[in-house]
Amino acid sequence: MYVKNILARKGSDVVRISPEQTLLDAAKVIRENKIGAMLCCDKDGKMCGVLSERDIVISIARSGSGVLDNKISTCMTTGVYTCKEDDTIKQVMEVMTERRIRHLPVVGEGGAIVGMVTIGDVVKERIMETEAEAEALKAYIAT
Repeated sequence: MYVKNILARKGSDVVRISPEQTLLDAAKVIRENKIGAMLCCDKDGKMCGVLSERDIVISIARSGSGVLDNKISTCMTTGVYTCKEDDTIKQVMEVMTERRIRHLPVVGEGGAIVGMVTIGDVVKERIMETEAEAEALKAYIAT
């Protein structure tokens, strides 16, 4: 199974926010969209980072709730790891596990962002794959 299979099921919508907005703005967007992370894109639409719930919580724990008025750029994750549509679920799981990350932007041809996969998406896909393999084995044994 491939990342493109996940995107075919869940869609390719990606929530984006400007790094110039505040952490409070970001927290509201996260709550409204029921997501755990979003892309930070500059005025030209180019990805410059990712902001997750974890980034916001870490900022508040370090400096207090006053950081909610700070710009997203002060705490977003830069140097973002990405994946491609033709990457396997196994490859994505390895990156997420090794790097301890739960969200990976999906990059298409020309470097455009074509979606975002989460650890939940990957686990769900892997479970479906395992169940399909088990059913195939049962059918093979039964014949």
